[in-house]
Amino acid sequence: MTPAYEAEESDTPHADVPCADWREFQPLGLDPILEHALEAFSENGFQGTTVRDLAGRVGVTVPALYYHYENKEAVLVTLLDAAVLDLIDRVSAAVADGGDDPVARFVNAVEAIVLNMTHRAQRSGLDSEVRHISPENRRTYAATRKRLELMMLDLVREGVEQQVFDVDDVEEAVRALLGMFQSIVRWYQLGGPLTPARIAQRYIVIALRVVGHHPAA
Repeated sequence: MTPAYEAEESDTPHADVPCADWREFQPLGLDPILEHALEAFSENGFQGTTVRDLAGRVGVTVPALYYHYENKEAVLVTLLDAAVLDLIDRVSAAVADGGDDPVARFVNAVEAIVLNMTHRAQRSGLDSEVRHISPENRRTYAATRKRLELMMLDLVREGVEQQVFDVDDVEEAVRALLGMFQSIVRWYQLGGPLTPARIAQRYIVIALRVVGHHPAA
């Protein structure tokens, strides 16, 4: 059985702080409860995972698990928050890496999102479990996730203003793009025939078409 979990001062749900290169993905470094919860939620869904199952996977008693997290929802919310904050950090770094070129900034943002959806497919897939959390937690998570949408809206609008993108409805285009990116977790398997880098390059081409970018002749 997995050794009992003992909390340490260094334990943090947002352990995978983006490194200098936003294209790099190190091990998550989650605490044992979050690590096993991620596996359980991915395998059985939030509703299909019991607190007793989580405790058994970690190797602790149910009361011991409650000592660290108020309830099962608190575990899911911690995972969701860490996932979206890490994604926002990575996209922010990618955009900054694009300098003053609106196309490079947009392309980098798309690449960062797709790389995250592939390298972190299991964790990104937890977004579908948001419907099971309380309205208050759902609103808080939605507000944080909205930051990513606003970043993408700014990037596309910037491209339109500088006449490198041709988009009739920026808001609808961004919603379509984000939905397309999120769907990657439904089919992608890390270690399959397509690498995250190849998937990212393919989606960059699609995304540029969505925003009406036509390379100069």
